[in-house]
Amino acid sequence: MRELIEYVVGSLVENPDDVEIAERANDRATIYELTVHSEDRGRIIGKNGQTIRALRSIVAAAAALKGVNVSIDVTD
Repeated sequence: MRELIEYVVGSLVENPDDVEIAERANDRATIYELTVHSEDRGRIIGKNGQTIRALRSIVAAAAALKGVNVSIDVTD
């Protein structure tokens, strides 16, 4: 999942070298904490959250094929 997130987010932002993904797991899901350059936060979130919602849907579909639950959080 991490590679998928890196690929999609790296394609969307203007500063792909500043993309950081931290992974943590709990009982029910793996949570990916996404940190991007401050100028790219708007690109990742999108208008009314459409871009991050679409990214979450893509990753959730890929995770469902593997039988796992995944969540993405955008951090400061």
